[in-house]
Amino acid sequence: MRIYRFEGIDESLPLLPLAARRALDAVGLKLGLRAWQGLPLEQRRALVEQGGLASPDLGAVRAAAAGADPAAEPIDADDFSRLAEPPDPTLADAWPGLDSLARFALAHLVKRGDRRRFSEARQEICGSLTHLDETGAARMVDVGEKAITHRVAVAQARVRMRPHTAAMVRDHSGPKGDVLATARLAGIMASKRTPELIPLCHGIALTKAKVSFDVDAEAGLVTVVARTEARDRTGVEMEAMVAASISALTIYDMLKAVERDMVVEEVVLLEKTGGKSGRFVREEPPR
Repeated sequence: MRIYRFEGIDESLPLLPLAARRALDAVGLKLGLRAWQGLPLEQRRALVEQGGLASPDLGAVRAAAAGADPAAEPIDADDFSRLAEPPDPTLADAWPGLDSLARFALAHLVKRGDRRRFSEARQEICGSLTHLDETGAARMVDVGEKAITHRVAVAQARVRMRPHTAAMVRDHSGPKGDVLATARLAGIMASKRTPELIPLCHGIALTKAKVSFDVDAEAGLVTVVARTEARDRTGVEMEAMVAASISALTIYDMLKAVERDMVVEEVVLLEKTGGKSGRFVREEPPR
C-alpha cells in the first residue's frame, strides 16, 4: 500500500489515504468518511493498492467500493495524475520524474488550497529534488547527507530529416565526415560538462557515459539514446539528457549543409534508477 507519512494514517486505515481517493476518482466515485470506515478492511486496502498503480483496474475499484453505506456518490473528477504541467511552480524540477500517485497527491492538495499540507507533501514526495527554498529563491540542493548509491539514467532524442539525408548518416558519407562518430563524442563530452551548462547541477564523477544511435533511413529518423552512470549522492538524469541533446544538435550541425530544415524532436528521460526515489520508467513511449 502507498500511504504517505504526511497523511498520518496507519494500516488500520481509519481515514481515506490519497491513494484511495485517486482510485475512486478514476471511476468517478466519492466515499464519505462513515462509508469508508464501514467498508471491510480488505476492501479499503484494495482501494489503496489500486490507487498506487500507474493505471488502476476500474473493475477492481468498483468492486472494492461496492456495499458502502452510505453508497458511493458519483462525481466529476479530475484525473490529476495525467497533468502534463505541474500545478505549482515549485514542482517544476521534480514533476517529470514523479509517478502517477505522487502527481495526483500534490495536485489534489494544490486544488484544495491546503498550503501547509502541500508543503509537507512536497518535502516528502520530492525531497531534495526541488531547487527552490521556502521563499521561492533558487538554491543549490545540499546532498551531503544523502546515501551514495549506483545511479543510472537513460535519455532519448530524435532528429527527423529527409530519407536521403538519413541515408548519408547510415552510410557514413556526410559532407563533414562520420556523423555518428562525431555526435557520439560530442554527447559523451557534454555529459561531463553538465554542471557548466545547467544552473544548480552538481558536479558528478561519471563512471560511464554511452551514446548509441538507430538510423531509420526510410523514415528519415535518427534516434539518439544516451546512458549515464555514477556512484554518487545525486542522480545522473541531466547528464543523460544533455548527452542526448548535444548529440542530436551535433547531427544537425554535421548535416546542415545538406538539409537545414531538420527537426530535433522531444528529448525525454526514459529511465532512471538509484537514490531515495527508486526506479522511474517512462509510462508512455515518446511520440
